[in-house]
Amino acid sequence: MRRLRLAPIVLAAVLAGGPLLAPGAALAGHGKEEKKEAVTYFALEPINAVVLRRDGRRGVMTVEAGLEVRDPKLMERAQASTPRLRAAFAQVLMVYAAGLRGGATPDMDYMSRELQKAADQVLGKPGSKVLLGSALIS
Repeated sequence: MRRLRLAPIVLAAVLAGGPLLAPGAALAGHGKEEKKEAVTYFALEPINAVVLRRDGRRGVMTVEAGLEVRDPKLMERAQASTPRLRAAFAQVLMVYAAGLRGGATPDMDYMSRELQKAADQVLGKPGSKVLLGSALIS
């Protein structure tokens, strides 16, 4: 009868990888050096720009963007230049949003090209790729 009461506890300990496992199984995988993959993408905080809505009132366009950079040195420079990238992207989006007709949908291809030009200018050379997540007008 006593064995039946301990069965759920033993089963839970085995499934959780507790001390009831054999020493070899508990230490499996430790001691091996794992090769870390280089980071190739980082997302920027959403960028906002003022737009005119269809009814003539002001609205906000929010764009989610990130950079994919394969070169580790350029990635380090891009991460260090995050404030400059955000400022350049915000400037591009403000100019674009100012010319956007009320109620028109944003042209993601155009924004992507213009943001790519700004990223290349800030980083000093090509090698990064601007990726857009979404553009929301509210």
